[in-house]
Amino acid sequence: MQRIDTHHHLIPPDYRKALQRAGIDEAGGRAMPDWSPEGSLEAMADLDVGTAILSVSTPGTTFLPAAADAAALARDLNDYTTQLVAAHPDRFGFFATVPMPHVDAAVAESVRALDELHADGVVLLANSAGVYLGQDGQDELFAALDARSAVVFIHPADLPGPAVPGVVPFAADFLLDTTRAAYLLVRHGIRRKYPRIRFILSHAGGFVPYASHRMAVAITGDTGASPADSLDDFAGFYFDTALSSSAAALPSLLAFAQPGHITFGSDWPFAPIAAGKLFAAGLETYAGLDGTTREAIHRTNALALFPRFGTVTAPIRQPVIERLRRSASRHAVRTLSRMVSRS
Repeated sequence: MQRIDTHHHLIPPDYRKALQRAGIDEAGGRAMPDWSPEGSLEAMADLDVGTAILSVSTPGTTFLPAAADAAALARDLNDYTTQLVAAHPDRFGFFATVPMPHVDAAVAESVRALDELHADGVVLLANSAGVYLGQDGQDELFAALDARSAVVFIHPADLPGPAVPGVVPFAADFLLDTTRAAYLLVRHGIRRKYPRIRFILSHAGGFVPYASHRMAVAITGDTGASPADSLDDFAGFYFDTALSSSAAALPSLLAFAQPGHITFGSDWPFAPIAAGKLFAAGLETYAGLDGTTREAIHRTNALALFPRFGTVTAPIRQPVIERLRRSASRHAVRTLSRMVSRS
């Protein structure tokens, strides 16, 4: 049984060049890492991942202010990834990039990617150039996604406004960014108006499981909505485990998410292999997980979203549990600390 990784990024060569032309060499406060298809496959082998659903991370196309330019870049990214998936159909899927906040262009590219390229879903940034997912004016996009029962992967971006000195954006701001988008999707009734969209929240939903009751009370005070309904809407998101399957975070996530709504995520290559192994080990060693739930997080929950990967049979390279337990050693923690300090 190999994992399905729903949080695995790619950085195509032409995309890196476009970022460099725009003076962008980092994302979330970390240098843009190396990436290649071969590197993805090697990382997948190290993490016992059979299939990775590829996505472009922040900044997506948001550094191009003109809708036509952003749409052209999104199209090129999706065409590139389609070819990569075609070359490795059992190993890769992809979430299509769409040129938000340009809603008309985003609808057109979503329809093309899902209907013609057969993308496995779309990736939407929590905020695109300061426009948050779930704000007014996005119904045309949600309607198109709902009509296709699309899987939507929500990934954080840099918060609008200046970063706080000493606070690396990926460490805390990203979690707030995801939480803001989730809050707006619930507050504005998007979760109920478009029930066929399956939203996956990055990094265990940011602060959503931990702060869900507080946010539900706030929504009730603001809109009069039932707090129980808001809690149901929050719990109905899907949540990936990228950088989040720790003994501190897992209890809240497991207690809150609806059954079957947690998927494995590595966040490679933005998270180094040492980090991926450390958090994967958390899933293997956490006593609160029974074997059935652990297997569901690793694979079968994702298969419910992406049934076409049910035939992947790539062999496991070595016993998973023992290797991951070793990865959780103090040596792995020290290695992770050194890698982060050098980034």
